[in-house]
Amino acid sequence: MRLGISHLHASLGGARVLRDLTLSLEGTNFIGLIGPNGVGKTTLIRAIAGLIPFQGSVTLDGAEIASIPPRTRAKQIAYLAQGAESHWPLSVERLVALGRLPHLEPFRKPQPADEAAIARAMTLADVDTMRARDVLTLSGGERARVLLARALSVEAPLLLVDEPVAALDPYHQLGVMEGLVAYARAGRMVVAVLHDLSLAARYCDRLVMLNEGTVFADGTPAEVLTPANLREVYRVEAEITGEGRAMTVRPTGQI
Repeated sequence: MRLGISHLHASLGGARVLRDLTLSLEGTNFIGLIGPNGVGKTTLIRAIAGLIPFQGSVTLDGAEIASIPPRTRAKQIAYLAQGAESHWPLSVERLVALGRLPHLEPFRKPQPADEAAIARAMTLADVDTMRARDVLTLSGGERARVLLARALSVEAPLLLVDEPVAALDPYHQLGVMEGLVAYARAGRMVVAVLHDLSLAARYCDRLVMLNEGTVFADGTPAEVLTPANLREVYRVEAEITGEGRAMTVRPTGQI
């Protein structure tokens, strides 16, 4: 999967959110989009998914997003919105199965390959033990994991997730991050909006730090999460320790 973004501009409510943003992503990576509130992270992944109007170019393997037929695009890109909800009394397994709709022919039941994808997704999101439960009876954190499983079940080459661990306890935050790593390692690209910088540092292969609607820094976690960048973008002093899976970012004061 090659994702190309060139000279992207996008506005919401008359206000310019993304400004001449250019970015190239390639390969089977887990990429974290980081930056303070309001810098355009959610707007960027919604533009990539083709959900909002924009100026500029977004391409998948060289093809413009707008030129890809909707059903093909639904197979290529899976998207989980921030704070996504479910309002219908479905079982967990049936809700997760909705992620396979782009792969099904009209009036055809799920095939063995679909059933296998559903099972893999529920395992990655750690919801397989609640497959028969009504989604409306679950806690907010449990529903968040079920909706993540629905997105994972698409098994799209590109997965876009917006704050996938925001509603979760620490145990399940780690589990979801491990699941996203496993999804990427299976030969796919994951782009996730993240606010927990330590989780981003420990699990992501690459970080893209946004500021004022454009790319401020792009590279490995060690290259991006520097004291100077955190002062400039987040306006905080921070203590950074360890490396790789042991890397920790601890804000120590405002500037």
